[in-house]
Amino acid sequence: MLSHVIPPVRGYTKCSNSLVRHPRLCSDAKILVLYVQGLPMCDRDKALSEHARSLLMTGRAYQRAKAELLAHGYVHERRERIAGGRWRTVQVMSNEPLTADQAARLYAGAPADGYAVVGASRAGRTHQVGRAGHAGHAGQVGHAGLAASDAWSAPSTRFPTVGEPTGRSVGGQLPADEDLGEDTSHPPTEAEAGEEAEGDAAASESVPGSASVPVPVPGLGSAQDSAAAAPSGSAEVLAAERVLLSLRHERRELLLGVREARTLAGLAAEWLRRGVSPGDLRAALTRGLPKDGVRSALGFLAHRLVEKLPAPPAEQPEPVPPSPPPSPLALIACAGPGEEHMFRPNVPWATTCGPCHREEQRAYWEDMRARTEAAPEPLPWRERFAAEGAEVGTGPGPDVGG
Repeated sequence: MLSHVIPPVRGYTKCSNSLVRHPRLCSDAKILVLYVQGLPMCDRDKALSEHARSLLMTGRAYQRAKAELLAHGYVHERRERIAGGRWRTVQVMSNEPLTADQAARLYAGAPADGYAVVGASRAGRTHQVGRAGHAGHAGQVGHAGLAASDAWSAPSTRFPTVGEPTGRSVGGQLPADEDLGEDTSHPPTEAEAGEEAEGDAAASESVPGSASVPVPVPGLGSAQDSAAAAPSGSAEVLAAERVLLSLRHERRELLLGVREARTLAGLAAEWLRRGVSPGDLRAALTRGLPKDGVRSALGFLAHRLVEKLPAPPAEQPEPVPPSPPPSPLALIACAGPGEEHMFRPNVPWATTCGPCHREEQRAYWEDMRARTEAAPEPLPWRERFAAEGAEVGTGPGPDVGG
C-alpha cells in the first residue's frame, strides 16, 4: 500500500498511537476522545453526552463507547453533593489511561504521577478542563481532563519548547463573538408589549410637549379628528396602541414611534369596537404589503385603517317581551250527573269536569260495543250476490213492445 502524508500546519489534534491502535476501543470511543481533545477550552465545559450528541452518536453507540472508555481508564465519573441538597455527576476525561487515584488527584488540582495538569482554573485551583452542564437534582458536569506527558517526555527542559501556548481553532465552529442575528419570528406577548408601550409612553411624556402635539397625517381629515375625539384611556385605545407597537416584530418596515402609535390608536380602536379581534387587526395591517416596500409606516397604516375599516355590526332588534300568560277561566257548574259541583275548565267549551267526562266517554263506548255485538253477522259475498240477483230477477222485465 502506498501512503502519502502531508503534515498539517494548523488546525490539527495530536493523538498517541496507543489510542488510535487500541484493540479494545471501538471507533466511536476513539473519535469521542479526539473530538473532546481538539475542542477549545470554552467549548469543553459540557457533559460527555452533549459532545456525543454533537457527533450524532445514537444512544446505544454512546453508551457502548462510554462503557469502553470507563473500563480502560480514559473516562472517570464520580458523584458529589452540592448546595441545596442536590447531586451532580463529575466526569474526568483523559487522552491517556488514568487510575482512580490519578483521576482524583487531577480533580483536586494536584498533578498526578507522570502527568501534568492541563486546563483552566476554578476558584483559585488548577483543573484539567472547564466544567459543563447545569447543576440540578441529577445534573451532570463534564471534566474533560486531557493529561499531557510530563517533562521527561519533552525534548528539552522548557515546556513548551518554543513559543507560547495558543488557543486551538477547530473547523466547523462559529467564533464566540459572532453575531448570529436576532430571531424575530415570535411576536412578544401582550404583557411584554404592554410593558414596552408603558415604558415608551413614560419616555415620551418626559419630553416637554410630546404628548400634547399630535402628528398630522396627510389625507385623513375628518377621520383623524373623529379618532382623536375618542377617549385616550379606554381599553380599546390601549389595546390598539399595543397592537400598533407590536407590528415591528412581524415586519420591520412597520416600525412606529410612541407618538405615531398614539395618533393611529383611535382609528385602530374603532376596528376593535366593531368586533375585530387584536389578532385579526394585526393580520389585516401586515398582510399584502407592497412589493417595493413601505416608505412611510405612519401613512401606510393610516390609509389602510381608513380604507379597510369594516362595516359596523348590524343593530340587533330589541327583543319582544313575552306575552303574559292567559288568565285562568272562571269556575263553572259541572253538567254531569250527581251532586252539583264546580270545576275550572281548561278549555272554554268544556261543560263537564274530568271524572264526569271520563264516565260519559266510558258509557258511550260501552253502548257502541253492545250495538256491535247485537248486530247480525254480515252475509258472505257469494250469498249476498245471489240475493241481490234474485231481487233483480223478480222485478218487472223490460218492455219490448208487441
